[in-house]
Amino acid sequence: MAHGHKSDEKIVYVGDSRVRAKSSRPMQSDFSAYPGKSEVFIPNFLLKEWMVAVVVLVGILVLVMSEPAPLGYPADPTNTQFIPMPDWYFLFLYQLLKYPYTSNQFVVMGTVVVPAIAFGALLLAPFLDTGKERRFYKRPIASSLMFLSLIACGYLTVVSWSHYQQELKEKNIIPEHIKREQEMHANKGKEGGGQGGEPKKAAGAAAIVAADDPAAELYKKATCAACHGADLKGMPSAGIPALRGIGDVHSKDEILGIIKNGKGNMTAQYDENIKKGLTDADINSIAEWLAKQKK
Repeated sequence: MAHGHKSDEKIVYVGDSRVRAKSSRPMQSDFSAYPGKSEVFIPNFLLKEWMVAVVVLVGILVLVMSEPAPLGYPADPTNTQFIPMPDWYFLFLYQLLKYPYTSNQFVVMGTVVVPAIAFGALLLAPFLDTGKERRFYKRPIASSLMFLSLIACGYLTVVSWSHYQQELKEKNIIPEHIKREQEMHANKGKEGGGQGGEPKKAAGAAAIVAADDPAAELYKKATCAACHGADLKGMPSAGIPALRGIGDVHSKDEILGIIKNGKGNMTAQYDENIKKGLTDADINSIAEWLAKQKK
């Protein structure tokens, strides 16, 4: 504080005595009275959690960028061979809906009641289990429920995936994303396999042989056209082969045998065609016409 107007007078600043000056940094809190707690939550503990979260996030981003997501074919409502499956973390719920008391007239149990009880118990767990003990073996009720839930979810997930794999094997189906990836690799190989580094031109689809044959009109009335198409192109995305070029693979007698006995996922179609009004001679003519379909 200055007492005059001289420029060389010493100035002394006087602070407010009611404000205590801080002589040192705040001391770390003493957590000796709280077993298991050794640091403050904010910012010490939270900062460590953030650092771990960032490392995990970067790892997930690296995996996402290194392995593209599997993509199947565009949605096809006529594809009866497609087996819908949820993501892996919903497989246990998917399997749960296959059991008697969680499906059909009890579907509300499987879709609403059981998940609501499970996730509701998870939300209420911190309020129901308020014990200070941290060792899991000294908290038998909470630990038992946790292990029971993990075992149940794991079991349902494994069973659901096993049933899916078994169904693929029985129906001889290749999952769409795997099949499409194989086709992409095969196409890349064909495009890059030409001489002099020039891609090979894709061969055009085989034309229909004897399109004006009377048997061609009979074919359109037969059950064959429902799946293989009136244009004989089939539905490759559904595992139904094209019939263009079928004569290079099967003879007339072999085609008749397939119509009468079926093959693979295709059931016998002879009786069905008879019911549609075709005669044995008509079916014989269709088999003969199909045998002419060569590239």
